Amino acid sequence: MSGLIPYEQLPDWVPGRVLLASDDLGWKNVALRAYHYRGQDVIVPAMRDFMLVSYRAGSTAMQRRFEGRWTRDTLGPGATSLLTRAQQAAWCWDREIEVTHVYLSAALVAEVASEVMDCRVTEVTLADVLRTEDPVMAGAVQAIATEAQTRGLGGALYVDALSRALVVHLLRRYAAIRLPEAAPRGGLTPRQERLIAEYIATHLAEALDLKALGAVLGLMPCLFSRLFRKSFGLPPHAYVMAARLDRARRLLAEGRLPIKAVAAECGFADQAHLTRQFAAHCGQTPAAFRRQAL
Repeated sequence: MSGLIPYEQLPDWVPGRVLLASDDLGWKNVALRAYHYRGQDVIVPAMRDFMLVSYRAGSTAMQRRFEGRWTRDTLGPGATSLLTRAQQAAWCWDREIEVTHVYLSAALVAEVASEVMDCRVTEVTLADVLRTEDPVMAGAVQAIATEAQTRGLGGALYVDALSRALVVHLLRRYAAIRLPEAAPRGGLTPRQERLIAEYIATHLAEALDLKALGAVLGLMPCLFSRLFRKSFGLPPHAYVMAARLDRARRLLAEGRLPIKAVAAECGFADQAHLTRQFAAHCGQTPAAFRRQAL
């Protein structure tokens, strides 16, 4: 969706004094800013990120229009507002307040939702909530703000963990999630089977873990593994190993490449790895197999 503004541009529409910011801390997919605001009557354009607003100081009557409907409440310390992304909203208040904003990227929310649902989530919409008394949400915002202030060891990793836990909480209480069409109960579709078999055959020399293979079909690793096994009768790692050994047998029989090069061509870590796997599955070493084949 085009025309969405990043959080850095929010002061262009909602003027305020920045009290705290995470802009230079190297965080990914989450950001924080705290503001001191005077009373205003503003329109906030559709934003790129989901936004949580935690009220830290001051109390004011607040009016907000979202999708043509006005809501009204009194907001002060302890209260939190929640804004979904990509939606314009109007705000009106008349007292000075201090607030903390936490911005969560759509990519992070979709990634966590996919992990929670064990499938690829195509879209997440958070409820538009003017006021909630949610200690989990408020506590997470405060913890992220404290990290922005203290800048402790491993801050980016710590904030990533906090934000992921926060997203799980939001998904439980405030989210609408759009899923792709359900996969057939019996396994992968014929088209998916063909795609993944072709992908494995053309990428044997590369690392083929569950995450990479599932991504080819837009499936989370656990779900992909279950459906793959139903379709092919083998877990993915066993199928990949069988394909690597089959290619190794063909290359060894041709006799053109050194055994070390065969190992690399088939995706084994090194010649010793090929030798161990070949002996375990084929009953002889690659060198012995080549001597018999030539």
